[in-house]
Amino acid sequence: MRVIDGDTFVAEARIWPGQTITVSVRIRGVDAPELRSRCAIEKAAADEARLALEEMIGGSTVRIRNISGDKYFGRVVADVSTTQEVPVGESLLVRTLASSYDGGERVAYCG
Repeated sequence: MRVIDGDTFVAEARIWPGQTITVSVRIRGVDAPELRSRCAIEKAAADEARLALEEMIGGSTVRIRNISGDKYFGRVVADVSTTQEVPVGESLLVRTLASSYDGGERVAYCG
């Protein structure tokens, strides 16, 4: 598994016994700050969110459920939880590392 940013990662998903695919997963319901932002404050917050996600899921198995397509090809949106059933998106929100997101226009981080 490879963390891309604070709300997206790439995983090897087991879709059937003996069959896996590599898929980019966007965590449903959250929007983390952007790493490519021009705003220094947002970039710093994005680094913090990415590192936190890496600590939560990096090198471990996660469960992805309620999978749907994303507006970008090759990526899915899903509910993600750790094997201990800790909801990853909710954890990011509680730690204020991401904001709530319903798929519409994202709110500007720096104004």
